[in-house]
Amino acid sequence: MYRYIGNKTKLLPHIIEQTQNLIGEHGTVVDLMAGTGSVALEYRKQGYRVIASDVMTYSVHHLNSNLLLSKAPAFKSLMESGVVEQAVDGYSAVLDYLNALPAKKSFFYNEFSPEGTPSSGLEPRKYFTSDNAGRIDAIREQINEWIQNGQISSLEESLLKHTLILAVNDVANISGTYGYFLSTFKKNAMTSLLLKPVTFFPDNPDGHLVMHGYAEELASSITADLCYIDPPYMKRQYAANYHILETIARGDFPDAIGKSGLRDWWDQHSKLCTKTRGLQSFETIISEMKCPKFLISYSEDGLFSIDQLRECFSKFGTVDVLELDYNRFKSNGSSLPQRITEYLIAVERQ
Repeated sequence: MYRYIGNKTKLLPHIIEQTQNLIGEHGTVVDLMAGTGSVALEYRKQGYRVIASDVMTYSVHHLNSNLLLSKAPAFKSLMESGVVEQAVDGYSAVLDYLNALPAKKSFFYNEFSPEGTPSSGLEPRKYFTSDNAGRIDAIREQINEWIQNGQISSLEESLLKHTLILAVNDVANISGTYGYFLSTFKKNAMTSLLLKPVTFFPDNPDGHLVMHGYAEELASSITADLCYIDPPYMKRQYAANYHILETIARGDFPDAIGKSGLRDWWDQHSKLCTKTRGLQSFETIISEMKCPKFLISYSEDGLFSIDQLRECFSKFGTVDVLELDYNRFKSNGSSLPQRITEYLIAVERQ
């Protein structure tokens, strides 16, 4: 389960239909702020060549796994060196090895479990049970060692981190995001963390590209037939709300700041989360990318009204808006209404 702000899984049929209306059933499409990669993967499944990017490191590992792999890599070096026993399915053999590692009382144990001792001197945090936090430590530090020793490729690294993040999501003691933890452990958080093999999509394997960085900075280097943009809608920064996943993706040991244990995330803040610079970011992307058509998801809850967006986008060409009634993303206990209007905004440059 991936509890992700603004996840577009339920909107995929509409996104694909609008894309086909704009450019047909073939061509190069961009998923510019790809998040979990669900839209990028669906574009691949529909036969498009996909360019996908995000500023978050964990997103890049998801994208590498979804777009650049059609089957599990062999993990040949680990088996040839005897670290993992020879097996026909090297991926499953590596997961079995990682699942069997004894827990460690290291970074995640100390910073994010109830029996830990946070470096800040604050009270222990409850993002994970102590056993699961220790298992995360053991797995991610083993992956780090393999990377440092040159025993796994960059794609093998991405697949293992992609798999670990999905497993972590299953046992995280959170209501919706990683902005804070729950005071008591939920049932799912009490289960033991387990790495499970992911499913691979075998078709349309070639020509895809994954990029890492700010959309505004990448736009000028991209050429495509259509660019899909799913921007942040609100002031909530993804880098803060998913700081634990970013730490797993980077494999580092940052200072855990404050009661929630946030890492320093300012290097990944989004201007689209601000009223002062958000529209300017849209203009930069549309004006600098070599792309004639754009499809933008937005929400009535967003920082900008649909009229503000129309005015902004109409500077570049024609604008059409499709309104969709949709279930709102809500953390547990939220008092917000269940239904919300989502917009799919098509922009054709002139």
